[in-house]
Amino acid sequence: MTVLGIDFGTSNTAAAVAVNGRPFVIPLEAGEQTLPTAVFLDFANRRTLYGRPAARAMMEGEEGRFLRALKSVLGTPLAQEKRQFMNEKLSLIEVVARFLEEIRKRAEAAIYQDVTGVLSGRPVRFHSADAARNAQALADLEQAYRMAGFKTVDFLPEPEAAALAAGGHGRSLIVDIGGGTSDFTLCDRDGDGFRVLASQGIRLGGTDFDKALSLGHVMPLMGYGAEIGNEMGAGSHRAPRALFQDLASWEKITFVYGPAILRDVRRWERLARDPQLFARLGEVLEMHLGHDVAYAVEAGKIRANGEGEGLIRLDPVEKGLNVPLMRDLMQAELSGYADQIAACATETLAQADVAPSSVDRIVYVGGSSLLGVVQQRMEALLPDAQPETSEVFTAVVDGLALAAAGR
Repeated sequence: MTVLGIDFGTSNTAAAVAVNGRPFVIPLEAGEQTLPTAVFLDFANRRTLYGRPAARAMMEGEEGRFLRALKSVLGTPLAQEKRQFMNEKLSLIEVVARFLEEIRKRAEAAIYQDVTGVLSGRPVRFHSADAARNAQALADLEQAYRMAGFKTVDFLPEPEAAALAAGGHGRSLIVDIGGGTSDFTLCDRDGDGFRVLASQGIRLGGTDFDKALSLGHVMPLMGYGAEIGNEMGAGSHRAPRALFQDLASWEKITFVYGPAILRDVRRWERLARDPQLFARLGEVLEMHLGHDVAYAVEAGKIRANGEGEGLIRLDPVEKGLNVPLMRDLMQAELSGYADQIAACATETLAQADVAPSSVDRIVYVGGSSLLGVVQQRMEALLPDAQPETSEVFTAVVDGLALAAAGR
């Protein structure tokens, strides 16, 4: 029986098996170690696209429904709701199941073996503030795997999987900051011995950073916080916040499109003190550009983190509309999130009853762990620890493959 290790992530997914005691990451797309966790339901051609082709179809304006950050809906009522997708009604759990089935089929084609089981990564906590939702999220994910054709389904916390793959000696803190959650594992390794001392996590990740930057820098250009005149009499009121909150949330963008919402926005445009703001918002909703905006924010964040100065390029919305994003300002705006991450890391050490000075290494995992403000907080907390970023994107799936082989 072949058991596949799968790191089903909010932003990206990877699959691996162990070969001669070493992890082999399966190229789910040619030349790529990870597959974007993205689905495009192509209305014109009646087909479903996954990964980078899904994102391209959305960017090129193909007619259809684009879905990303599907992991974030697990455990919520949104996961169970049936919605019309092309010619059938599906829940988002069923959409997740079809994505996972595609992973299984691509893996089988790559390794020339039938895959019957999965060892899946999971956050330490899907929902840190709600135990019932946390349990439901795990049940939802198991249901999706079984619907995808996996006969045996087991789970391993993602930072513990990364710890297995990290190697080395001494005491390590795994800092796994993904798209939707931040997870920590403190572990000791001595030769072949490996021991997990504590694991902890919170529902906070890269999509939250993107949402904060979108609300702070982009949504005000579309009417967020702007005044709308009253239809009857003098006076005005602020534009409703809920639409902007959803438009800035990766997992909710696809559900803001519809004639009723668009009619409201066109009415706000007529009544607004600055009609151009709501004209832009109407363009985004009418042309289904919400994900284009979200990708622009994400790209601006990455540029600002690496170069110190980035631009959020909003050309799909309006030619030449760019928003400057400076690294120092971005770090200041995200510092509250970094504080929450550092607090959770501190809680992990306290749970194990160890001093920060005893930690030898900080092992960063997940793309959002590369954010400068996060690393600054972690290295201030653990000044004697050596930082390591060698396998940021594959450490979890590497560990899952090794653990699956061991079972």
